[in-house]
Amino acid sequence: MRRSTSSHSPAGHPPADTHLWKTLRSLAPYLLQYRWRVLFALSCLVGAKLANVAVPLVFKEIIDGLSAGQQVLALPALLLALYGALRFSTSLFTELREILFARVTQQAVRRIALEVFRHLHALSLRFHLERQTGGVSRDIERGSRSISSLISYTLYSILPTLVEISLVLSILLVKYDSGFVVITLFSLAAYVVFTVTISNWRIGLRRRVNETDSAANTRAIDSLLNYETVKYFNNEEYEARRYDAQMLNWENAATKSQISLSWLNLGQQIIIALGVTAMMWRAASGVVDGRMTIGDLVLVNAFLIQLYMPLSFLGVIYREIRQSLADIERMFDLLAVNREIADAPDAAKLAAGPVDVRFSAVDFSYEANRQILYDVTFEIPAGQTVAVVGQSGSGKSTLARLLYRFYDIDRGGIRINGSDLRRLTQASLRAAIGIVPQDTVLFNDTIFYNIQYGRTDATREEVVAAAQAAQLAAFIEVLPDGYETRVGERGLKLSGGEKQRVAIARALLKNPPLLIFDEATSALDSKTEKAIQASLDAAARGRTTLVIAHRLSTVMNADAILVMDSGRIVERGAHSALLQAGGRYAQMWALQQQEEAAEAGSGSPPK
Repeated sequence: MRRSTSSHSPAGHPPADTHLWKTLRSLAPYLLQYRWRVLFALSCLVGAKLANVAVPLVFKEIIDGLSAGQQVLALPALLLALYGALRFSTSLFTELREILFARVTQQAVRRIALEVFRHLHALSLRFHLERQTGGVSRDIERGSRSISSLISYTLYSILPTLVEISLVLSILLVKYDSGFVVITLFSLAAYVVFTVTISNWRIGLRRRVNETDSAANTRAIDSLLNYETVKYFNNEEYEARRYDAQMLNWENAATKSQISLSWLNLGQQIIIALGVTAMMWRAASGVVDGRMTIGDLVLVNAFLIQLYMPLSFLGVIYREIRQSLADIERMFDLLAVNREIADAPDAAKLAAGPVDVRFSAVDFSYEANRQILYDVTFEIPAGQTVAVVGQSGSGKSTLARLLYRFYDIDRGGIRINGSDLRRLTQASLRAAIGIVPQDTVLFNDTIFYNIQYGRTDATREEVVAAAQAAQLAAFIEVLPDGYETRVGERGLKLSGGEKQRVAIARALLKNPPLLIFDEATSALDSKTEKAIQASLDAAARGRTTLVIAHRLSTVMNADAILVMDSGRIVERGAHSALLQAGGRYAQMWALQQQEEAAEAGSGSPPK
């Protein structure tokens, strides 16, 4: 569910506090997993701050001792030992805290990144068709990194800063007059108000930096993924200009953000300088009046330094939190995207074994004003093959997407073994289906990996057998690296036919009870198509098979053939019966026979 807009935040974004507390609540389960480690780390944090505050107190006693005319050697050895021990304890407790908290932070980042990754895979095909991969990947990268910063700053740095400020103020109030506390509190309040006000204004600039950065990254990745198309049309400079235009937007936004940061730092330093000057003037006056010793002056100065450093760091923390919230905002939006397709609470697993498929009066639209299927009804009995033919755009491939439940239908029903598709778990449903898609996209890995992806626990012998069945083994064996040959981004190192044979081998390796061939041989030459068609026919034997085809010669032996036109089934029957009917199928058959005859007759020796 997406967040509602708020009138109290710029550009319709929710207030920062909403994001902060929402993030902290989501982080709590990950932190509680290491509750004892967290508690021990917080104990070390308090110990480090107590030691840090105690150092100036001991140093004051040393200074006062020296100012009384004592020699260094006459100073109590215990005091010097205590000074050194406190100095060391500050570092010791700080590093122990780092060691103890490191795994807590990294574990939280890993688990949240994994949650986002799984959520993206759980989203519908509609979301992934509309996404821009470059922008999404950059959002996840920045968001994961920023979550680490957010944990460190909010649960790891703000608390020690507040502890140290509280201790210093308490000591100033107890040992000296309230004037020191008033000056400190006034400086602190002015600093916080100034920092929060300017940082809230800067968040819009930071958001603009993120948006332009993601847009530039999207442009770069989109261009590189379409490298061959860029080359085909000689558009390298055109792509460079488009990328540079996006980078110019980023440059302007980043420059404004950096300049505003410098003004913020300058204003913070002015406030701190005024506060420090007022404190030192009051302390110096106390020494002149005899109300304070030189050691007191040194103590106040040391406390000012200790206040100044956390105060400066508090400003950095707040800025980083605001920037981190801006960085993870897009990743939160990804997590907030509703899962269009989700398992029903009582969804059942599809039982293993043969399956039958039934479409009953199915209507489907990708968009409200674009209906694809109209009253589609047909059945694929268990173990039989049904082919679907028709012109491009007639809705053939949509049937496969609906069987995989990438989308839910608008009306009607799809049943497998009598169970409504929506009452089955998606995992068990998809485990029962193997597909050879029309457009095969491979992982940028080896041929072996891409075939084994059909069943990741398959042995090497099973992978080789699947490659042989797909008429791919002979091609692989002549490659220098054999099955370890890398296929490149999206499989671009392989031809269209080679990629399709990898897809066929992958589907055969999966060995599912339901097979879908979506133009499975469309990228193959006639000779290879005939060789592979025999393998496909053998693979389909005994399985429920849906064949989506353009070439009618590949579906002649199907138990039933459906002819689709504009989302409707206009004819159905066996090959011979459809030819005798003299309808749409017979016309398509005659036209393809003429085209094949023309191609065969136009052959001429090469020049």
